[in-house]
Amino acid sequence: MWRAIASNALTLFIVVLVLVAGLLALGRERYAGQGPLADAICFEVERGASMSAVSRALEAQGAISDARIFRIGADYSGKSEQLKFGSYLIGPGASMAEIVAIVTAGGQSTCGREVNYRISVASSEAVLRELDPAQNRYVEVVKFDPAVAAPPAEYVEAAEAADVRWRVTLAEGVTSWQVVDALRRAEFLTGEIAEVPAEGTLAPDSYEVARGADRAALLAEMTARQTAILADLWASRAGGLPYDTPEEALIMASIVEKETGVAEERKLVASVFVNRLEQGMRLQTDPTVIYGITKGEGVLGRGLRQSELRRETPWNTYVIDGLPPTPIANPGRLSIEAALNPETSDYLFFVADGTGGHAFATTLAEHNENVARWREIERQLQEQQEQQQDGSGGN
Repeated sequence: MWRAIASNALTLFIVVLVLVAGLLALGRERYAGQGPLADAICFEVERGASMSAVSRALEAQGAISDARIFRIGADYSGKSEQLKFGSYLIGPGASMAEIVAIVTAGGQSTCGREVNYRISVASSEAVLRELDPAQNRYVEVVKFDPAVAAPPAEYVEAAEAADVRWRVTLAEGVTSWQVVDALRRAEFLTGEIAEVPAEGTLAPDSYEVARGADRAALLAEMTARQTAILADLWASRAGGLPYDTPEEALIMASIVEKETGVAEERKLVASVFVNRLEQGMRLQTDPTVIYGITKGEGVLGRGLRQSELRRETPWNTYVIDGLPPTPIANPGRLSIEAALNPETSDYLFFVADGTGGHAFATTLAEHNENVARWREIERQLQEQQEQQQDGSGGN
């Protein structure tokens, strides 16, 4: 009798083991298998949230099929206590295992809203964007220039949210004064700026920041990046350049930056100025004259006068020989690279060609022909503009 009982108990135990093993296998399959999401969603993990609360929210939003399996899987993988707050993009069919990895990885949020404070040559603007999970691209919600307008309601509301990401982006060619002026108006930053950094020493780039970040610390990061870029490119510079120090190369890079917005032209523009220096010619570049007038504090906003081209300032390369004493803007990496590895050419002149680029010439006669063509293009453009104004005025 006892033998029969023992046999039955053993059989029952084996059946239970098989059932448990089957349930575990089924649980692992559901945990690692494709999830129920048909479309991508933005999922927010609130600060201080528990894995239990997150699992219930995911189940309610249809991202997972079973909150218990999700919690057990997270616990088994040792990630139950590793939740990171933020907004995360969860793609269609994401498995529970993939979602656990997403919400515990940390780092920059992959979804939700972002404020990008863009500092450009002509203005600065704060742009609030929100990710459209269905298209996996950011959609602009609102933008404004803090220098001329109060923050709109959508921006004010977003600024109070914990999951909004903040970014400061410097355009190539901005001056250090323009950067400092814009940062002082950025209400999401804190701290005083004691002085304007030396011209050319800030790296045009995009900087991830936190709300309340220190302005001086951000400027220090911009300076560190530019220092590293210049050191890296200086080490791989071409031989025989007509400047002897990284600081002189930075001056040249700033002139290249202000002379062309066409990336493919930078090295060719640099070659013109290198050729001029090597032949003892003056650089005769308008952006240096403008800097001598404005000192980088804003935009001139008009054409240069003949008297200004003749006026002697430390930066007026129509009057002085060689390079000006300082950069005239903060050049980007491509312009620094162009200054340190210019094209090999015989060009000594260039002028706008009407397409956004420039026409290059080796002789003054060729250059004068290019200038005449550009003057004709300017005349035609002016006539078209006047005709458009006349037409609009008659409506």
